[in-house]
Amino acid sequence: MDRSSADAFVYAKASGMLAKSFVGSRASKIFAVSSIQELWVLLFQEEVPALPEVMLPEKLEQKAEATFIQDYILLLRNYSEPSPILVDLLRYYDYENLKDIIASLCKGQNSSDSPYLADIKEFSMLNYSGWPNLHTITQGSPLSWCNKIPSFEQQQEYDFKLDLQYLRSEWEGINKLPSALKNTVSNLYKNEMILNNMIWAIRLRLYYGMSKEQVIPLLFTIQDCKSETNIKQDPLAGPVFRILDWDLNSYETWAKWKYSYLLNPTTENTLWQIDPRWIQQSAKVYFNKKALKLFHRQPFTPAVLLTWFKIKQYELDCIRTATEGLRLNIPM
Repeated sequence: MDRSSADAFVYAKASGMLAKSFVGSRASKIFAVSSIQELWVLLFQEEVPALPEVMLPEKLEQKAEATFIQDYILLLRNYSEPSPILVDLLRYYDYENLKDIIASLCKGQNSSDSPYLADIKEFSMLNYSGWPNLHTITQGSPLSWCNKIPSFEQQQEYDFKLDLQYLRSEWEGINKLPSALKNTVSNLYKNEMILNNMIWAIRLRLYYGMSKEQVIPLLFTIQDCKSETNIKQDPLAGPVFRILDWDLNSYETWAKWKYSYLLNPTTENTLWQIDPRWIQQSAKVYFNKKALKLFHRQPFTPAVLLTWFKIKQYELDCIRTATEGLRLNIPM
């Protein structure tokens, strides 16, 4: 079908999918169940597979992820030439798969021990049939530099480089969106990337005791930055640089932060310390609400699938949280 017909069909189909999803007010249903089995039936409307109890949570999470990916692919296939950013979003799973492959190969696993990999079908950049040969898997792709099994010491460096490459690809794709989307969906994605970079920096300072000087080389940047001046001017790292010497134990300092509404609250007669886990969870809720509002705002544009993807990723996060809570018998 032509582009306008595809836009109309995708908007209608995606709207119908969201109506049946556990998002918005329906998200509470995920956390109202009392067992993994009950959650399985709620999500998939089918009998629970005959698996050992210990294996069921992992299987549920894998099926939920596979269902999300498959639904997105079904929507994407309506376009003969989908917008590049819509394909790049899906390729997030190529990057995550490659990190899992590297981790498995670092442990010395052979061909019979291939890890679970998310299947993104014809949109993948990688040749997974090449397992366990890393060179064959990445050959001819933008990730072809990743062709040798790293040492355990190098594995974290590889993961960082893969995360950085994906972020830069996503940022570039967002910048190529039509100008009509610049102040809506583009800002949604960019603000989330900047905030995640900030949370990363806070974690490094809080959990690893790193100084400002130690954190700077570990920030995610849009361009390779060789000086502090470059860092300050970088659109992804610049906003982070300005908070690197803020006191992590001073609520008054962080109250002037652009994202202060995401902070963990203060309690009278209790020493306050910034909590990146609280900020991360608050941010997920905040950006999900923004995506839900934006979904219907620009119906026949790439904004539909850009927001749909983010909304459904949040649903997947909720499913994983609920599954983990049930597995550990933690009150929801």
